[in-house]
Amino acid sequence: MLKIYNTLTKKEEVFEPLNPPEVKVYVCGPTVYDYFHIGNARTFITADMIRRYLMYSGYKVRFVMNVTDIDDKIIKKSIEEKVSSDTVAKKYSNAFFEDLCSLKILEADVYPFATENVKEIISMIKILIDKGYAYNIDGNVFFDISKFKKYGMLSGKKIDELESGARVEVDESKKNPLDFSLWKKAKEGEPYWESPWGKGRPGWHIECSAMSCKHLGETFDIHIGGNDLIFPHHENEIAQSEAANDKPFVKYWIHLGFLNINKEKMSKSLGNFFTARDVLQKYRAEAIRLFLAQAYYRGPIDFSNELLASSEKGLEKLDNLVDKIKSELEKNNNGGFEPEFDIQVFESKFKEVMDNDFNSAQAVAVIFDFVKESNRIIAENSNLNKSFYEKLKSFLDKIASGVFGICDFERKAEVVDGALEKKLVELLINIRTDAKKNKNYKLSDEIRNKLGEMGIMLQDSKEGTTYKKN
Repeated sequence: MLKIYNTLTKKEEVFEPLNPPEVKVYVCGPTVYDYFHIGNARTFITADMIRRYLMYSGYKVRFVMNVTDIDDKIIKKSIEEKVSSDTVAKKYSNAFFEDLCSLKILEADVYPFATENVKEIISMIKILIDKGYAYNIDGNVFFDISKFKKYGMLSGKKIDELESGARVEVDESKKNPLDFSLWKKAKEGEPYWESPWGKGRPGWHIECSAMSCKHLGETFDIHIGGNDLIFPHHENEIAQSEAANDKPFVKYWIHLGFLNINKEKMSKSLGNFFTARDVLQKYRAEAIRLFLAQAYYRGPIDFSNELLASSEKGLEKLDNLVDKIKSELEKNNNGGFEPEFDIQVFESKFKEVMDNDFNSAQAVAVIFDFVKESNRIIAENSNLNKSFYEKLKSFLDKIASGVFGICDFERKAEVVDGALEKKLVELLINIRTDAKKNKNYKLSDEIRNKLGEMGIMLQDSKEGTTYKKN
């Protein structure tokens, strides 16, 4: 029986979908003005693991992740790069999908783009104005939070205690400094859409309300996002959606803890971040996924190269067992000895801990207990039959691969070659670093130039040397 901690009720609840076995899930996706960082990757990977576990548990999951492709940050980036906002959004949305694929994240059923849903957004804003929840001032439309009596139900914040501040725009034309934008009047040179209130573009919050309701219905099962989105973004989504539709918006709210650097939240605004694609240059996607799975999703994680390197080491044990299973299955040995090994005990324990609010840390421990016991039996017995190895493969396929995405029986030879290439390049980088320390600049330059000729570009910084393949 799956239990989920629900941010809305502030307690663990038995998971009861609205229309079983169907489960509808919405995840706040990226604002595509840059490459997403590894802190964002925590949200995307954890949401992917939750989706995979629901599928493993027999649910039919409809999974929607939005893409915000019009926003102040995108416009700012377009001005900086002297290109159109469309060009910026296209470049980074393409990069987003590339990085999701590299991180072995399952493709969503729908990726709605904000710019493709302006009609639905305008329609929802009209409803809010007609019902008295929103007002227009000179082409800018705002939601009047004083009219929505349940405002603060998710975050626990009280209107009379709130101050206009972080993440809430201050605008003297608003009735209340905490009222938030539904429609923004276009400034000179900005992209715009026609609307009943003039030329403009949607506010951030209304985009998610309109797109989630369009693709999942006016009430759906699960909404996932980072802790930083509880207020004001998700609070505002609830206000807009429930005011417009007169129905509960989301049954279960799942929020994820931060990924920290030196105990500070990783963020672009603080400048203490690594992009997912930078980290993927140094570590396998499986190692990143394992690193994140080894922590409770609601708590913080401290990011470090040491912890990721430790995850790589852990994966070696799993890879070795996978390689042994593949090798033995290729022998097609139908005879031989089948030992007593109750795999169901491990699967039952896995389900028990995952049903306890997706306790992935304990679930990973179950997987490695399984690896350890499998290796013990293999070491103590010769001539084990095909059926035994098929059972090992079935367990790992369903759980290590199917739920966590940390092993792959179909991985091709070039993946192994890629790992070897990575080690050889790192070896040459170390030799070059020593050469520079010893002022052997001729050798240092020769290594850089030869690698460059092979399409491997070295990038020096105060943190060390990394490389990029062209």
